[in-house]
Parts: sequence; structure tokens; C-alpha cells
Amino acid sequence: LASSVYSEIYLHFDGSCFVENIREESSKYGLAKMQEKILSNVLKQKEVEVPRVDEGRRMIKGKLCHRKVLIVLDDVNQLEQLRALAGSHDWFGEGSRIIITTRDEHVVLTTTPRVDLIHKISLLNDDEAMELFSKYAPQGHKRVEDYELLSEDVVFYAGGLPLALTTLGSSLCDKDINEWKSALARLKEIPNDDILETLKISFDGLTKLEKDLFLDIACFFRKKDKDKAMKTLDACGLHPVIGVKVLIQKALITISRNGE
Repeated sequence: LASSVYSEIYLHFDGSCFVENIREESSKYGLAKMQEKILSNVLKQKEVEVPRVDEGRRMIKGKLCHRKVLIVLDDVNQLEQLRALAGSHDWFGEGSRIIITTRDEHVVLTTTPRVDLIHKISLLNDDEAMELFSKYAPQGHKRVEDYELLSEDVVFYAGGLPLALTTLGSSLCDKDINEWKSALARLKEIPNDDILETLKISFDGLTKLEKDLFLDIACFFRKKDKDKAMKTLDACGLHPVIGVKVLIQKALITISRNGE
């Protein structure tokens, strides 16, 4: 979603930068490299050297404070990343937009300065899911009726999750109908590795107690009454009052309006 927004509006700014996979890239190469990318892309300069993160903060503020910029910070998971890459509103000129994507709502709720607007991404409904899947797995010259029911099966399997829809759509786009049937049969027994690995990132970031709480909820309390579940989980010593809030902030679970 952030990538689509970026592609549509970046031309309306003096400079722009999409910083991808900050969680992974900053751990590999350091935040100074992320700062170099922002300065290089926004200023349209090939060589920008940032010796230290503190110096990078000063450079970003000094060079971009009068520019209207668009910067997307993708997959942020630590406050220090925000402090290094977008530490204050006055680092950027009037009309600038900084878009942050994160798996952990706690990061944007506790950052200083405060984030102006938080948009929570919900699962896609059936029509939206079919539209997204069809974009990545277009039927083209194929007979639509041959693939319609199979597409509906894929959408049902994905459960409205955009990641699953795009991954499965891309993997099926060049397959014939028999290969679709075979792939669907396999998915029901063995989940797609790419989807699992991406979702596992959020799970791996939990403490042991939070992992135990998540697994208990996933196995025993799906679509169950929240209050009854909380009492049971508390009796098991899993401290669900704080734990459930963490799982919600990391988008690993949701609670419906009906309290399930």
C-alpha cells in the first residue's frame, strides 16, 4: 500500500525516497547507510557519505529543512530508527510527508514528535481480495470460467491478507489449470514458505511468554468470548492483559466488535 501511494504522489515533491526493509537493512548495514540513501535520493546526488549517525541527523536537517520531501520508512521496528531518519518535523520543509510502515503500533505511539495520523490496515473483503489477486494472476487469454472457482478458492485460503494474495498470484500467473489445482491442494497441507517467513518476523519478535500466549489463543480461543478467554489465560499464568495488547499492537491478533 505504501509503495502504491508513493508511486502516485512522489512527483509532487521536491525530492523523495522510499527506504525499504529498515528492520533488516539497518541491522545489516547500520542506520548511517539509511541516512545516506535518504540524502542521496532526495538531493539526487550519487555520492553522499555519512560518517556517524549523529552527523547524519544534522546533515538531514541542514540539507532538507527547506525542501518539500516525501519519504517512506518501510518496516520500522525500533524508536532509534525513527530518531535517526526522521527525528523531528522541522527536519523537513513545509508540505513534506513522512510515511511510516510498521508491524508494531507501539513504535509510532511512543515516538517523539508524535505521529500526526495512524492508519490501521484491515484485511481485504472478498471483492477487494479478488481484485488484488487478479492483478497478480491475470487470466488473460485463459477461459475465465475455468479459473473463476479456483480463484475463489485462493481468495478464501488467503483470508483477505494482501501478502498472501500477491505471493500466490505471482506464483500462479504462468500456470495452467491443472497446475493451479495441484498448487491449491498442496497449500491446504503445506503453507507457502514466503508467506510464513514474512509473518514469522512478527512472531520471532515476541518474548517467550508472549509466544506462548499467542499460540494458546491461535489454537484454543479463535472466535471465542474474549472475557472468558482472558480469565482462562490469566489462570494459566500468561498475564493476558498486557500480553494481548502487545499482540494487537503487532497485528498478530484482532478482537471483533462482538468481543471475540
